[in-house]
Amino acid sequence: MSDHFQTTIHQARSGDRAAYDELFTRNLPALVAFLRAKVGGELAERESVRDLAQSVCREVLRDLDQLEFRGEEQFRSYLFLQATRKVVDRYRYHKQEMRDPARQEGLPTDTEAAEVMGAYAPLATPSRVVGAKEELSRVEQALQGLPEAQRDAVLLSRIAGLSYQEIARQKGISEAAVRGLVARGLARLASQLGQARESE
Repeated sequence: MSDHFQTTIHQARSGDRAAYDELFTRNLPALVAFLRAKVGGELAERESVRDLAQSVCREVLRDLDQLEFRGEEQFRSYLFLQATRKVVDRYRYHKQEMRDPARQEGLPTDTEAAEVMGAYAPLATPSRVVGAKEELSRVEQALQGLPEAQRDAVLLSRIAGLSYQEIARQKGISEAAVRGLVARGLARLASQLGQARESE
């Protein structure tokens, strides 16, 4: 692992706020975009995506002392794996408790939409990023329309920035299988977004 990354991890473990910011802040837009695509239905009505993202970051920071990373990509892989686990846990919690919605995730502000759309940029053309709020809704709806395996592969590859090899390791499948999932997911996503554009 690089000396700089190793130093940053060590400083974050020691409570250095600047190191914490370096580890998590630059990953936050992608983490929020990832969670927005993973959270749907009733959970989206009951949980704030930003709160979920911050909770994931706090939990990973808390666990840093027990973890070893070969490099930054492995750190990002763990971060997004924890985000997936958080979503599953929150779904289970709300299903068991059958609580009334305490809060609803409202529409993002223009700034938030632009920030999340920036993370989705690998999935959209530059001209489509301009109308961030409307495009954010289209991209997220198209992502929700993908089969879960394709959606996860696309999100981990294009949003989290993980290599096919790292995704294969995380998912316990071959690198070729990951490539196929990403290719099919991107093709289906492009088709859905193209159909949405034609219907306007």
